[in-house]
Amino acid sequence: MAAMNKPTGHERIETNNFLMIVLILITVAVGGMVEILPLFFQRSTTQAVEGLKPYDALQLAGRDIYIREGCYNCHSQMIRPFRAETLRYGPASVAGEFVFDRPFQWGSKRTGPDLHRVGGKYNDEWHRGHLINPRDLVPESNMPAYPWLETANVDAEAMPVKMRALRTLGHPYSDEEIGASVAAVKGRTELDALVAYLQALGTSRR
Repeated sequence: MAAMNKPTGHERIETNNFLMIVLILITVAVGGMVEILPLFFQRSTTQAVEGLKPYDALQLAGRDIYIREGCYNCHSQMIRPFRAETLRYGPASVAGEFVFDRPFQWGSKRTGPDLHRVGGKYNDEWHRGHLINPRDLVPESNMPAYPWLETANVDAEAMPVKMRALRTLGHPYSDEEIGASVAAVKGRTELDALVAYLQALGTSRR
């Protein structure tokens, strides 16, 4: 009986599980680098837009609360360049506005409205009332209430550590700002912090 011919060419790859896995990993790695690496050298994605500043201590604390409470599950922070969106929310979002967002809060679902330009749209008292009981201001709202934010205080001692960590990633916090961060949030409630964060959103570009 004649010996079977050994597989050659592409057949050899298809019949060798280990070789197939190695080649797939190499292909994915090369493809990923080709797609991702150029973005690190594209100024529009790495340079902050004019007027953009990193969050101050209270706003930074509010951002952490926004993430902790899962606000991104129902609210996006990305206005797409479509007329229907820009008429409703304001100018389309650009990459340079998110340089100091780690991680960014673009989101992918809008049970509630986009919040990227909500800063300054309502006053602080409106936000406070809306967070404590949304239906007092928007009767048809299905947003949950967050009354505990009014009585919980911000962890002031954690702020310098957070700000120093962000500085290592490129956020231009000065030693003075970091040193003053404890006093800046001491005695402030989580509600104060979340409102401060919301009021900062999208204010660098109108």
